[in-house]
Amino acid sequence: MKRCPQCNRVESEETLTFCRVDGTPLVRESGAVSDSVGTVKFGHVPTADETETRILPTDETLTRPTAPTTGLDARRASGGTQESNKPKSHKGVVIAIAAVIAVALAASAYYYLSQGKDHKAIESIAVMPFENKSSDADTDYLSDGLAESLIYRLSQLPNLKVSPTSSVMRYKGKETEPQIIARELGVDSLLTGRITQRGDNLTISVNLVDTRNGKSLWGEQYERKMSELLATQREIAAEITNNLKLKLSGESEQKLAKRYTDNDEAYQLYLKGRFHFAKRTKEDILKGVDYFQQAIHLDPNFALAYAAIAESNNSLGKNADLPPKEVFPLAKAAATRALEIDPTLAEAHGALADSLAIFDWNWTESEREYGKALQLDANVSYIHLTHGVSYLVPLGKPDEAVAELRRAVELEPLSLINNAIFGLSYLYARQNDKALEQGKRTYDLDPDFRFGRQYLGNTYIVLGRYDDAIALAEEGLETFPLSQEYLAIAGLAHAKSGRRREAEQYLDRLGELAKTRYVRTSYVASIYVALGEKDKAFAELEKSFEDKDYFLPRIKLDPFMDPLRADPRFNDLLKRMGLAGDVTRLSAH
Repeated sequence: MKRCPQCNRVESEETLTFCRVDGTPLVRESGAVSDSVGTVKFGHVPTADETETRILPTDETLTRPTAPTTGLDARRASGGTQESNKPKSHKGVVIAIAAVIAVALAASAYYYLSQGKDHKAIESIAVMPFENKSSDADTDYLSDGLAESLIYRLSQLPNLKVSPTSSVMRYKGKETEPQIIARELGVDSLLTGRITQRGDNLTISVNLVDTRNGKSLWGEQYERKMSELLATQREIAAEITNNLKLKLSGESEQKLAKRYTDNDEAYQLYLKGRFHFAKRTKEDILKGVDYFQQAIHLDPNFALAYAAIAESNNSLGKNADLPPKEVFPLAKAAATRALEIDPTLAEAHGALADSLAIFDWNWTESEREYGKALQLDANVSYIHLTHGVSYLVPLGKPDEAVAELRRAVELEPLSLINNAIFGLSYLYARQNDKALEQGKRTYDLDPDFRFGRQYLGNTYIVLGRYDDAIALAEEGLETFPLSQEYLAIAGLAHAKSGRRREAEQYLDRLGELAKTRYVRTSYVASIYVALGEKDKAFAELEKSFEDKDYFLPRIKLDPFMDPLRADPRFNDLLKRMGLAGDVTRLSAH
């Protein structure tokens, strides 16, 4: 039995979730009807081997007023048995039944018409960062990780738009009205939550809201042990889909319920790894890899952890944080192992495709793996990102690369790396005005993001705005004096503007830096190109070839390499990377 907390109408139809009269979400009656207030209970009934779920939160900020249950007197509750011996008129019974049916039909018509008019199906959701109510800030990995895990699971559903982690994290720690967040993210619903850890005990509160009308669709509080975190996360995802009334295919149900690991400790280590990987600094990525490896030690078949190791090592090599030869093979091995465990993991196919392109220069196999990855899940923005910049740019397909990067930004509009490389793709396509527009947009998102500042500096140089590029680079060097990206921009801008002495000073600084860490020699080559030192430029490009420099295959579209295109050594270099083809026409764009 279910009851409307507004009009107190009692419904016996179990599948009905809203009152037929006023559209208010129904609540389940607790035991027999009485004069006491009914207990509101959402979600499933725990089985014998599950920890009992405490349904309504005790936190005063989460309580919702409910109308009292209307009590029935004894005669009405018994169905009028005192008069059961009196004969009744069949005509009266028919009239009474007809009246009830008429009222029910009218109420149903009102409900369904109003639902059709004002309550369109929910097609999108944002899972907000969970509020960490624990006293220990080190447990942020739990609050952030639980939200990210729910985002990952819900993103597997083909008919539901899910705001990515990079978009929702901007709201972490901020008090913003749900309707404002929903409007900015373009979603119909919002899941908010809070998590408290006390020793081995967890309290997780969640609330799902239809942001179009402000109504709560579902709310629940879980009292669980840390060892039950994994099962609880799967349970919450299932409840969300149930309360959003999503119609799932068999395949979607399998994806939602997929068990990536059954080891709760391994899962917690994985969450810690993702927490650090998201920060994208060298130190944090390495710390994340360590957590992923610990997770695999506990569960050798944890494919997601292997995929995360692959992405992490690819990132370390791409960012020039470590020598490519040191980390790219580790990425390829981890991705391969992930696919041996789970061939349906799109992220693993994407990571392997990336490694095959940027380290093996095996373009045929790379494209095959990208095809598999996108077929399995076309909504992973990072796969579109790497497909565009790691594969399409080296092959000299600028327009296709721009399209892939645009798709990556559409899927994750606030991702800094997506936006930065999207701007760079316009440079490779010789659409310089659009590159400037996108470069400024990325810079405004976060002026301290090193690749955003670097690629905006590249754009200034292509447009001949050398002083702007120098100012941008030197400002960055005040905070990060050992940034090879900013040193390269400043040196290149000075060289292009004819300031040889200043350019050579930055070459010297890059040389000093190379004594203690890996430096991308293609940066050095571009400065020599601008200085007209072709022999020195090719010498540096040969070093890049030996290093497996991530940027080297991009020279086919790189505007700073235009003065070298007519030299036979340039085409020979491309041939050795499997990228031979007419490149002289690009300089005319």
